[in-house]
Order: sequence, then C-alpha cells, then structure tokens
Amino acid sequence: MELRVFTEPQQGATYDDLLTVAQEAERLGFGAFFRSDHYLGMGTPGLPGPTDAWTTLAGLARETSTIRLGTLMTSATFRYPGPLAIQVAQVDQMSGGRVELGLGAGWFTAEHEKYAIPFPDTRTRFDRFEEQLAVVTGLWGADAGADGTGEGFSFSGEHYTVQNSPGLPKPTQRGGHAGGVPILIGGGGKKRTPALTARYADEFNLPFMPFDDGLTQIGRVRAACEEIGRDPDSLVYSSALVLCVGETEAEVERRAAAIGREVGELRENGLAGTVEEVVDKIGRYRESGQTRLYLQTLDLTDLDHLRLVAAAVMPAL
Repeated sequence: MELRVFTEPQQGATYDDLLTVAQEAERLGFGAFFRSDHYLGMGTPGLPGPTDAWTTLAGLARETSTIRLGTLMTSATFRYPGPLAIQVAQVDQMSGGRVELGLGAGWFTAEHEKYAIPFPDTRTRFDRFEEQLAVVTGLWGADAGADGTGEGFSFSGEHYTVQNSPGLPKPTQRGGHAGGVPILIGGGGKKRTPALTARYADEFNLPFMPFDDGLTQIGRVRAACEEIGRDPDSLVYSSALVLCVGETEAEVERRAAAIGREVGELRENGLAGTVEEVVDKIGRYRESGQTRLYLQTLDLTDLDHLRLVAAAVMPAL
C-alpha cells in the first residue's frame, strides 16, 4: 500500500508552506505530493489567498527530486484542453517525468463566481470534461514527425475543435494508458465516470467515500472496463481520506481539534485513530484491492503528523 500526501491549500497556505510539506514528504518516503485545484476557501477565508495548482507544481518540480507530483483534481472548467496539455507536459519535463494529472468536471460553484470562470450545468460540464480528456490525450499521442510537419492530431467536438496539431511539447512520460502522463479520474457518478475511467485513466480514485459505497463504485468501473475489453486490473484503485493519527488518544483529539473536526466522525469517515487503529483500517482497504491512499493533510504546520505516519504506520504496511 502506497501512502501519498494530499493537501488543500485553498484553505490557507502559501507556496512556501507547500514547499516545506512537499520536501518533508519526499524526505520521509511518501509516494507522492498532491494538491487540490481550487481558488476559494471552503468555510474559511483561506488567507493569504489561493495558489494556482500547476504554478505550484512547476515550482515543486524544480525543488524536489524524487517524489511524484499531481492534482486531485484539476477542474476542466479552469483551463482549455490545449493549454492544459502544454502546461502539464512542461511540468512533467521540469520534474524529470514525475507528474500525474487528476482531472475532473469541476463542481464548486462559488469559486467560479468569485473569479469570473464560466460554470455551465452538470451535463455540459461533463460533456466538456469528456472532450477535454480526448483532446489532452490526443495531443500527447499525436505523431506529427520529428519536424512537426506530419498529419498530427485532429478532433471535432461540440465544445472543442483541433486541426492537425503537432501536439507539442510531449511529456517526458510516455507509458500512461493514454500514451502520456498518468491520468486519474475519480468520483461517484454511476455511468459516465466509470466509462471515462475505463477509456482514459490509469487510476480510479474514491474521494472521501464510505467504504462500502467505494466497493460498489469500483465494481462499476471494473464492469465498464470489461465492456470495452480492457483488463480491470490494469487500473490502480485508490481512496482519499482525511488523516488524523496519534500515538495516544489525547494526540488524536488534539489533531482533530486543530482541523475543526470531531474524533468520532473522523474515525467513521476518515483515516483516524491511534497508530494501531489506522494500520488495521489501511489493511481493510488493501484487502479490497486498493493499492494507494491519499492522506488529506489539513494542518500543514504539523509536520510531526507526517513523521509519525512515516515512522510508525509505513513500516507496519
């Protein structure tokens, strides 16, 4: 079971805060440093204000050396697919091939209203999301020859059109399911989400979902893979869970209070409790066939939290 650090900087974090956490996560041996892609705090002013996900990852790409970097999830409403493909490919080059793209349809109405970002209805957002997946992966996979004069990639959709693009620059990584940077898709949608996962994704993520509901959703994804002749085991299955672990009950309570949560609720819905409890819970996810957990780390000043996971939880896995 691989453990990854997942941050929510819109809740209040500077680039330097994120750099400190990313470098410590790398030193401690976590598999990846991920961040959300949001522009507005939720239930908080989020001071000093948001940081852009891909600007952040570009900086971290140059200030780390081994840890993988990515988003849960980049919003398809924020960026056109062509510039997004260029942006992610460039950050992948800057990192030496350590980037992963989590991509979703977008959902947080308020941040769109506050920052002049169009926010269409749910169906339209998913239509654009589907076309964006096709364009981003198509651009990365385009073969226009070494001089860029070949046929390239073309696409004609309702929302996006591409004509004979050379699809440059290419990401350093070329081994993803769709031929470029590994792509993550997640969520609880019953039809389109599993279908898009089966077609485009390297990993399927369950975001803060009750355990049994997650198993049901994984079943839908596996069925969607089988429908198109894809081996369901070619996907990585993962969950994102809020982290709150302590050596003692008092430490668990202190960490829960620091993020404004109740211990009982966290034990039910997150990865919370003493070290022994958390190890047991991780075992349950491992037995379900999941091989990655994204540990939502909300108090970015508490580096001892991550150090405890590295020292006491990781060796028990």
